Amino acid sequence: MTTRLADALAALLILLASCGAPFAHAAEEWDVTRLMETLSRTRASEARFVERKFIALLDQPVESSGELSYVAPDRLEKRTLKPKAESMILDGNMLTLERGGRKRSLPLSDYPEVGAFVESIRGTLSGDYSALQRSYGIVLDGNAARWTLTLTPNAPRMAQIVQKIRIAGSQGEVTSIEIFQADGDRSQMSIERTGRAEKAPAS
Repeated sequence: MTTRLADALAALLILLASCGAPFAHAAEEWDVTRLMETLSRTRASEARFVERKFIALLDQPVESSGELSYVAPDRLEKRTLKPKAESMILDGNMLTLERGGRKRSLPLSDYPEVGAFVESIRGTLSGDYSALQRSYGIVLDGNAARWTLTLTPNAPRMAQIVQKIRIAGSQGEVTSIEIFQADGDRSQMSIERTGRAEKAPAS
């Protein structure tokens, strides 16, 4: 179950990062706070993904692809279409995993470390940057044209699953997400938005 939960956490981060929109601010105003503010205006978004998992015991990466969606304030979904259909849905306090016709629902209250992680993501999507800071050490490198955001978990239990997350992009568009697991395995995703995201007006 730990592996499936790690996959779910990765999916939630990808959803967070894929909901952005191009910045309309001057270069000198661009920083991680502006990035979070831009992400928080998304009310609904959909994207395609291709994921490659690099596992120590395998000579070649394992590839999968599918769709991502987010509906504010608390519904996140990852639908894998290839090589096999499966889904992960976070709706309110419930995380539902479905694969091979079998479904399992997990209340986040039974997994405090996962619940804390999810709430930090929701806080970010609603513009609560301080929630992200409570859960991660944050380093932003580069500039608006080419940037990398590195997140390092603060909580020891979370750090036992994920070592760090590296998000790369240009302006408000994310181009790749890398999840470095504590056991040495890693995953890399490329993201392509499908259609326009539904945005709230800028304040």
